[in-house]
Amino acid sequence: MFSKRSILFIGLIFFAGVLSTFAFNAGLGYTNEMEFCTSCHSMKINFEEYKETTHYKNASGVRATCSDCHVPREFFPKMKAKILAYKDVLHEILGTIDTPEKFEEHRWDMASRVWAKMKASDSRECRSCHTWDQMDLSEQDRIARKRHGSAPDKGKTCIDCHKGVAHEEPDEPDEE
Repeated sequence: MFSKRSILFIGLIFFAGVLSTFAFNAGLGYTNEMEFCTSCHSMKINFEEYKETTHYKNASGVRATCSDCHVPREFFPKMKAKILAYKDVLHEILGTIDTPEKFEEHRWDMASRVWAKMKASDSRECRSCHTWDQMDLSEQDRIARKRHGSAPDKGKTCIDCHKGVAHEEPDEPDEE
Protein backbone atom coordinates (compact mmCIF):
# COMPACT_ATOMS: atom_id res chain seq x y z
CA MET A 1 0.00 0.00 0.00
CA PHE A 2 1.11 3.55 0.77
CA SER A 3 3.90 4.36 3.17
CA LYS A 4 3.45 6.92 5.92
CA ARG A 5 5.73 9.21 3.97
CA SER A 6 3.57 8.95 0.82
CA ILE A 7 0.41 9.63 2.80
CA LEU A 8 2.03 12.65 4.46
CA PHE A 9 3.20 13.94 1.07
CA ILE A 10 -0.28 13.54 -0.45
CA GLY A 11 -1.79 15.25 2.60
CA LEU A 12 0.64 18.16 2.28
CA ILE A 13 -0.14 18.54 -1.43
CA PHE A 14 -3.86 18.49 -0.67
CA PHE A 15 -3.44 21.06 2.13
CA ALA A 16 -1.31 23.29 -0.14
CA GLY A 17 -4.02 23.06 -2.80
CA VAL A 18 -6.72 24.07 -0.32
CA LEU A 19 -4.60 27.02 0.90
CA SER A 20 -3.84 28.10 -2.68
CA THR A 21 -7.51 27.96 -3.61
CA PHE A 22 -8.43 29.98 -0.52
CA ALA A 23 -5.74 32.59 -1.25
CA PHE A 24 -6.77 32.81 -4.92
CA ASN A 25 -10.44 33.34 -4.03
CA ALA A 26 -9.55 35.85 -1.33
CA GLY A 27 -7.45 37.78 -3.86
CA LEU A 28 -10.29 37.80 -6.37
CA GLY A 29 -12.69 39.00 -3.70
CA TYR A 30 -10.32 41.75 -2.58
CA THR A 31 -9.83 43.05 -6.12
CA ASN A 32 -13.64 43.23 -6.53
CA GLU A 33 -14.05 45.59 -3.57
CA MET A 34 -14.94 49.20 -4.35
CA GLU A 35 -12.12 50.41 -2.10
CA PHE A 36 -9.62 48.51 -4.24
CA CYS A 37 -11.14 49.69 -7.52
CA THR A 38 -11.10 53.35 -6.49
CA SER A 39 -7.66 53.27 -4.88
CA CYS A 40 -6.06 54.38 -8.16
CA HIS A 41 -6.02 58.15 -8.57
CA SER A 42 -7.68 58.02 -12.00
CA MET A 43 -10.61 55.93 -10.76
CA LYS A 44 -11.49 58.58 -8.19
CA ILE A 45 -12.92 60.60 -11.11
CA ASN A 46 -15.27 57.72 -11.97
CA PHE A 47 -16.11 57.22 -8.31
CA GLU A 48 -17.25 60.82 -7.86
CA GLU A 49 -19.50 60.53 -10.93
CA TYR A 50 -20.87 57.20 -9.75
CA LYS A 51 -21.80 58.64 -6.32
CA GLU A 52 -24.31 60.89 -8.11
CA THR A 53 -26.20 57.99 -9.71
CA THR A 54 -29.05 55.72 -8.67
CA HIS A 55 -26.65 52.79 -8.70
CA TYR A 56 -24.90 54.36 -5.68
CA LYS A 57 -27.80 55.82 -3.69
CA ASN A 58 -31.46 54.94 -4.16
CA ALA A 59 -34.72 54.35 -2.34
CA SER A 60 -34.21 50.59 -2.07
CA GLY A 61 -30.79 50.88 -0.44
CA VAL A 62 -29.23 48.43 -2.90
CA ARG A 63 -25.86 49.52 -4.26
CA ALA A 64 -24.19 48.23 -7.39
CA THR A 65 -20.42 48.33 -6.96
CA CYS A 66 -17.68 48.60 -9.58
CA SER A 67 -17.37 44.84 -9.92
CA ASP A 68 -21.13 44.35 -10.30
CA CYS A 69 -20.98 46.30 -13.57
CA HIS A 70 -17.46 45.57 -14.77
CA VAL A 71 -16.62 42.01 -13.65
CA PRO A 72 -18.58 38.99 -14.91
CA ARG A 73 -19.73 36.48 -12.30
CA GLU A 74 -18.95 33.36 -14.36
CA PHE A 75 -15.45 32.02 -13.74
CA PHE A 76 -13.83 32.13 -17.20
CA PRO A 77 -15.25 35.52 -18.27
CA LYS A 78 -14.21 36.82 -14.81
CA MET A 79 -10.65 35.55 -15.30
CA LYS A 80 -10.49 37.17 -18.72
CA ALA A 81 -11.68 40.49 -17.25
CA LYS A 82 -9.14 40.28 -14.43
CA ILE A 83 -6.28 39.55 -16.83
CA LEU A 84 -7.28 42.39 -19.16
CA ALA A 85 -7.58 44.80 -16.22
CA TYR A 86 -3.79 44.93 -16.11
CA LYS A 87 -3.96 47.69 -18.73
CA ASP A 88 -5.82 49.97 -16.31
CA VAL A 89 -3.12 49.50 -13.68
CA LEU A 90 -0.40 49.88 -16.32
CA HIS A 91 -1.79 53.18 -17.59
CA GLU A 92 -2.10 54.44 -14.04
CA ILE A 93 1.55 53.57 -13.37
CA LEU A 94 2.74 54.98 -16.71
CA GLY A 95 0.88 58.23 -16.06
CA THR A 96 -1.31 57.96 -19.15
CA ILE A 97 -4.48 58.81 -17.20
CA ASP A 98 -3.11 60.11 -13.88
CA THR A 99 -4.58 63.63 -14.05
CA PRO A 100 -8.16 64.74 -14.73
CA GLU A 101 -7.01 66.31 -17.99
CA LYS A 102 -5.28 63.13 -19.22
CA PHE A 103 -8.24 61.05 -18.08
CA GLU A 104 -10.63 63.23 -20.10
CA GLU A 105 -8.32 63.00 -23.11
CA HIS A 106 -8.70 59.21 -23.06
CA ARG A 107 -12.28 58.97 -21.76
CA TRP A 108 -13.91 58.34 -25.14
CA ASP A 109 -11.59 55.44 -25.97
CA MET A 110 -11.93 53.89 -22.52
CA ALA A 111 -15.73 54.21 -22.53
CA SER A 112 -15.98 52.87 -26.08
CA ARG A 113 -14.04 49.74 -25.10
CA VAL A 114 -16.36 49.13 -22.13
CA TRP A 115 -19.46 49.71 -24.27
CA ALA A 116 -18.20 47.32 -26.96
CA LYS A 117 -17.49 44.66 -24.31
CA MET A 118 -20.97 45.11 -22.84
CA LYS A 119 -22.62 45.01 -26.27
CA ALA A 120 -20.71 41.83 -27.17
CA SER A 121 -21.86 40.13 -23.95
CA ASP A 122 -25.51 41.29 -24.33
CA SER A 123 -24.96 43.49 -21.25
CA ARG A 124 -24.29 40.37 -19.16
CA GLU A 125 -23.28 42.31 -16.04
CA CYS A 126 -26.41 44.52 -16.20
CA ARG A 127 -28.50 41.38 -16.43
CA SER A 128 -27.16 40.14 -13.13
CA CYS A 129 -29.70 42.55 -11.63
CA HIS A 130 -31.96 43.67 -14.50
CA THR A 131 -33.83 41.15 -16.63
CA TRP A 132 -36.51 41.69 -19.25
CA ASP A 133 -38.92 39.22 -17.67
CA GLN A 134 -38.65 40.82 -14.22
CA MET A 135 -39.37 44.38 -15.39
CA ASP A 136 -42.74 45.76 -14.36
CA LEU A 137 -43.43 47.83 -17.45
CA SER A 138 -46.61 49.23 -15.91
CA GLU A 139 -44.46 51.04 -13.33
CA GLN A 140 -42.32 52.71 -16.00
CA ASP A 141 -43.06 55.95 -17.80
CA ARG A 142 -44.58 55.73 -21.26
CA ILE A 143 -41.31 56.07 -23.21
CA ALA A 144 -39.40 53.56 -21.07
CA ARG A 145 -42.31 51.12 -21.21
CA LYS A 146 -42.41 51.34 -25.01
CA ARG A 147 -38.64 50.99 -25.43
CA HIS A 148 -38.18 48.21 -22.88
CA GLY A 149 -41.21 46.37 -24.23
CA SER A 150 -39.80 46.20 -27.76
CA ALA A 151 -36.05 46.08 -27.06
CA PRO A 152 -35.67 42.28 -26.91
CA ASP A 153 -37.50 41.87 -30.24
CA LYS A 154 -35.22 44.48 -31.82
CA GLY A 155 -32.07 42.81 -30.51
CA LYS A 156 -31.30 45.74 -28.22
CA THR A 157 -29.29 45.36 -25.06
CA CYS A 158 -28.97 47.62 -22.01
CA ILE A 159 -25.88 49.50 -23.15
CA ASP A 160 -27.54 50.55 -26.41
CA CYS A 161 -29.62 53.11 -24.49
CA HIS A 162 -28.00 53.41 -21.06
CA LYS A 163 -24.42 54.46 -21.82
CA GLY A 164 -24.35 57.33 -19.33
CA VAL A 165 -26.10 55.56 -16.48
CA ALA A 166 -23.20 55.33 -14.02
CA HIS A 167 -20.54 57.68 -15.39
CA GLU A 168 -20.57 60.85 -17.46
CA GLU A 169 -21.04 59.98 -21.09
CA PRO A 170 -18.09 61.42 -22.98
CA ASP A 171 -18.48 63.58 -26.05
CA GLU A 172 -17.65 61.78 -29.26
CA PRO A 173 -14.44 63.20 -30.70
CA ASP A 174 -14.67 65.38 -33.76
CA GLU A 175 -13.90 63.70 -37.07
CA GLU A 176 -10.66 65.04 -38.50
